[in-house]
Amino acid sequence: MPTQPDYVRISNAYASAIVDGKLKPGDQLPSIAEMTQRYSVGATTVKMVLVRLEAQRLVRRQQGKGTFVEPREKWLLPGDDDEPVIEI
Repeated sequence: MPTQPDYVRISNAYASAIVDGKLKPGDQLPSIAEMTQRYSVGATTVKMVLVRLEAQRLVRRQQGKGTFVEPREKWLLPGDDDEPVIEI
């Protein structure tokens, strides 16, 4: 049974939490340091998680401030007609 890489598993969990409304627009995600400790992964893995979420426009990163959930109208979800399909 193939397992997903950590960055895919973690980013999918955050994407689900955002889409399901558990994380709301404007909510701040944990810092890279907090995520590395929480998930027992390296900083590179966490950065890949954030890049993936940012590519889906689910979050925005602000240098020195953190990573924040974007409003729903900015998200790129599978099936959006005017944007490329990005798998969540």
